[in-house]
Amino acid sequence: MRHQKAGRKLNRTASHRKAMFANMAASLILHEQIVTTLPKAKEIRPIVEKLVTLGKRGDLHARRQAISQIRDVAVVAKLFDAIATRYATRNGGYLRIMKAGYRQGDNAAMAVIEFVERDVDAKGAADKARVAAEVEAEAA
Repeated sequence: MRHQKAGRKLNRTASHRKAMFANMAASLILHEQIVTTLPKAKEIRPIVEKLVTLGKRGDLHARRQAISQIRDVAVVAKLFDAIATRYATRNGGYLRIMKAGYRQGDNAAMAVIEFVERDVDAKGAADKARVAAEVEAEAA
């Protein structure tokens, strides 16, 4: 019996799940919108919402807790500087999950998870900056 064992296993080991959620949380904070399967989106939502709450707290201990979970200092800096200030007056409900049909290959239910009131220009901004830097390096 699985009494009081919350959360989906997603057919992964505990260490794989932990790493996957850390990577997904970092990508979601960086791009402010990601496309994933519906069960993964439902599992990542409370993790990222708790991270936003840590960002709203804003002290050093909260920052270190977020770094230990995400493992990317630049992403945590964005979380604490940009995202936490955006939702300073909001009491929860920072993310939305929208169903996005079914994947072509295996018919898995897909979903788009994004921040409410997100910055539309954030998605792909890092990639655009990297490509622009590469073009300038080649031109010089």
